[in-house]
Amino acid sequence: MFDNLGDLGKLKDKAEEIAEEHGDAISDGLEKAGELVDEKTGGKHSEQIDGAVDKAQALLDRLAENAGNADGKDRPAE
Repeated sequence: MFDNLGDLGKLKDKAEEIAEEHGDAISDGLEKAGELVDEKTGGKHSEQIDGAVDKAQALLDRLAENAGNADGKDRPAE
């Protein structure tokens, strides 16, 4: 059942690498997507949209930070 967990580690490492290399572009895209959705919903869900964008950016930041910790021992507690 858990034979593919090693693949999940590789996937996480790749996500961290991408976040570190392209974090600014991803963050800009998140902001633009949030603004577009907010506009399309007429501002009715602004708080929820802003919260979702903030959480996505926090995850992006954590992934980028973890990419800088090669051995993983200095990673912050989640």
